[in-house]
Amino acid sequence: MLTMRVRILGSPELSDGESWHPVTGKSRSVLGSLVARAPHPATVGEIIDDVWSQRAPDSAPTQVYGYVSKLRRLLGGTGPDAIRRRGPGYLLAAGDVGVDALRFEAEVRSGLDTFRAGRTSEARELLTAALALWRGEPFDGAAPGAAARALTARLENLRMTAVEHLLQVRIEHGEHEAVVDELQDQARRHPFREHLRRQLLIALYRSGREAEALLEYDRLRRTLADELGTDPSQATRDVYQQILDRNLPRPRTTPEGPDSASPPAPVPVPVSPVRQLPPGVPDFAGRAVELATLVSFVREHDCADAPAVVVVSGAPGTGKSTLVLRLARLIADRYPDAQLHLDLGGTSPAQREPGELLATLLHGLGRFGHPLPESVEARAALFRSMISGRRALLVLDDAAHAGQVRALLPPNGESAVVVTSRNSLTDLPGARHLQLGALEPEDAETLLARIVGPARVRREPAEARAIVRLCGYLPLSVRIAGGKLLSRPSWPLRQMLARLTDESRRLAELSLGDLDVRASVDLSIRSLPPDAALAFDLLGLLGPNDQPGWVLGALLDTEDHEPVMDLLLDAGLVQLVRHDAVGQARYGMHDLIRVHARERAVRRGAAVCRQAADRVVRGWQRLADRARTGRPPSLFDPLVDPGAEAYVDVPGGGPAGSADVVGAVVEPVEPTVRDAPAWLAAERHALLDAVRLARTWELVRSGAWLVESLAPLYDQKALYDDWRTGARLMLGLPGLDPMAEGALLRGLGQVMIYANEFDDATARLRASLRVYESQGHRIGVAMSLAGLATVHRFRGRFAEAEECLLRALGPVAAAGDAPREALLRGSIGRVLVARDRPDEARPWYDEALRLARGSGDRHREAVTLSDLGLLDHELGRPGSATARLERAVALFRGLDDERCTAMTLLRWAPVLLDGAETGRAHAALTEAAGIFHRIGLWDGEARCHALLGTLGTGRVRDAKAVT
Repeated sequence: MLTMRVRILGSPELSDGESWHPVTGKSRSVLGSLVARAPHPATVGEIIDDVWSQRAPDSAPTQVYGYVSKLRRLLGGTGPDAIRRRGPGYLLAAGDVGVDALRFEAEVRSGLDTFRAGRTSEARELLTAALALWRGEPFDGAAPGAAARALTARLENLRMTAVEHLLQVRIEHGEHEAVVDELQDQARRHPFREHLRRQLLIALYRSGREAEALLEYDRLRRTLADELGTDPSQATRDVYQQILDRNLPRPRTTPEGPDSASPPAPVPVPVSPVRQLPPGVPDFAGRAVELATLVSFVREHDCADAPAVVVVSGAPGTGKSTLVLRLARLIADRYPDAQLHLDLGGTSPAQREPGELLATLLHGLGRFGHPLPESVEARAALFRSMISGRRALLVLDDAAHAGQVRALLPPNGESAVVVTSRNSLTDLPGARHLQLGALEPEDAETLLARIVGPARVRREPAEARAIVRLCGYLPLSVRIAGGKLLSRPSWPLRQMLARLTDESRRLAELSLGDLDVRASVDLSIRSLPPDAALAFDLLGLLGPNDQPGWVLGALLDTEDHEPVMDLLLDAGLVQLVRHDAVGQARYGMHDLIRVHARERAVRRGAAVCRQAADRVVRGWQRLADRARTGRPPSLFDPLVDPGAEAYVDVPGGGPAGSADVVGAVVEPVEPTVRDAPAWLAAERHALLDAVRLARTWELVRSGAWLVESLAPLYDQKALYDDWRTGARLMLGLPGLDPMAEGALLRGLGQVMIYANEFDDATARLRASLRVYESQGHRIGVAMSLAGLATVHRFRGRFAEAEECLLRALGPVAAAGDAPREALLRGSIGRVLVARDRPDEARPWYDEALRLARGSGDRHREAVTLSDLGLLDHELGRPGSATARLERAVALFRGLDDERCTAMTLLRWAPVLLDGAETGRAHAALTEAAGIFHRIGLWDGEARCHALLGTLGTGRVRDAKAVT
């Protein structure tokens, strides 16, 4: 017998081979997850669900690793072999380390087999040894996690079975008086285990306590009638009658012989083979992996006291019922006694109650001619009695909740229950779950071909692929499209494709008879409470990209969005798509479901949609502001506070219907931004969706605020396409506030400078200048002039550039705006260097550096140091030049500004080459080229490679050529 190293029957403990160590805290939960799934591995996801349920922190996978390491340490030197890494999880090698729970199960089953074989003395020894393993309740009475709780329930039930059989052996061996007290204690703790009560009747009678036996039977009868609405079983009534007749046989004296005088075992109610499975679907396609998984769930089931329960859940139209019927056909031979099918009506207006469902099952099993008990509990007991000991398969289609299913479960492990539901039913103990999604593209094409005929698909393969893609690879929608094509044999596939391409008409096309995508989704929505139904509708407004969870709170104007999100997830209407780089859970909708949600939202009225959209856009704007907190000042920081009067809507402001919605937004609805670059990378697509949302609902103010708030972040991370797209979307709206228009035009002009589109940049910057001049906004005028100066400088028009900068400097200096003054002074220095007046440039640079450092503007400090480094290089001061450029690179790296880091490395390379530091120059250019490539600045990358090509030639490029 293998030495035990793991004990959970009582307080959890692990042995290192010398002493036992307690397992506490979340390590206990991880141990419970591993033991409950042995000899199969537990995935990290399953362990996380067991330990934290649905409240797992972002660091949960790392914590699981730490808890596993702790368990290994407690197991001593063999710990890594005892708990092994297996694929995406961990395996407790139950065959290598002894687990008291697993040994208990094995010894009880051995004892029961020995008992059935008539070797009662040997069975007594085995069962006694098994029960001796119990030091207390499993996991000390606090089973952690769903898997461990299911294991505990199984162990407790098996323990009581062992106790009953051990007591039966003692009764058969004539120990009547000795077992009475224990039987009375067990009967009090388990009042509905009739076998115990029947044993108590026999033990009392054979101990000469006939009157007590009759009183005990009367107590049992009243308990069952009051609590369950039923009577004692026939076997118990037989024992009672034998006591009344005083002819209850005595046991044999032969210790090994079966007790022929004991009451007969309960005879199962005859159940004729029942075959209720509906016919399968002949054009079934795909789902090979899912079918294999489901079959393994059933075949791997090894619990003797509870059926195999499998739940297939998923969104409307994924083909759950069809898949389950195919599964039932595959495993039907394992369940020859009864194959039952029941529609639970979970998505119907009136869900079927357990009492009604039990009546249907009892009638299906032949329970006619007798009135059924009134209570659900009594009907469930009668059903269990009729099905007990039989190998039965129950297919329960369209469950609304776990409560519908629990009352229908058979009482033995020889049966299986397969459930479909649009909800996840995670509160169904011991169930194995499969979340069903869309078909694989090739399987969807196969389904279409089986419906319309393979020849039609072969003639237009590209159109067939496009049709199933527009159907979202949902079996229901593919079946509807195929059905329409089947009834129109003259149609080419391209005609159906043209009808589906228009998203506004797509759902109307996906309707055929009683098959309707809209109607199918509406069945799920019908069961939602009003706030969840509203949330579903409004989520359809947000576009196809996945979204963080807080947007649901913004849509509903509530802080507590998680309960509503859970309802949508459970209903299969929303999916948890992934966790992003900053640890946020991200959610999405299937395309067809999203289209339907948007249609429903629009029917709620434009006011409802615009208010919800405005809250979301404002939420993103606040997040963008938070992302800029603590960052250095930017040339593109908003010139007007979004909370200022100029940005607040007033009644009658702007064109009719164009004003944003004014109203209180419940705060906080958005998370904290801890890492701005990572946040921007994770959210860039959702942010553009928010700008598009603002454009769709003409949210001119909140949309403009959002693009303005994002401009500094876009500039730092070189996301010029996103910046350009957002600015153009908002500039196309009527009623735009002049200050917002000026800022958007100036930002668009800067993007065009980066793209070397100087004519377009000039036009946008001049338009921006005119807007700011009309508003009398002197800083706006100055910043537009600074942008025009940059265009002039790049075009070699240095006099015009200097004139623009000097005009801009006055109002900025007068306003005491040190960061912008530093910018303008540094820009004047650049123009003077370009005009071959380096001595005049130095004071401008020096003052710019002083202002930048005085205002804490590290970005402007780094830019000015870079310019001074090039100036020192030109003036023949290589040491000073290198020191300044090296410091500039360090500052840019510290700010995580990739574009400026790469540009400064590119400027530094000629300085290093002049100093014969070829190796450092090569390293600088290689790093810069990599950065330019990563952020998509191909021109910069090309200049790096051009300079790299000169390293072996002895030629040195002029620094001006790369600035």
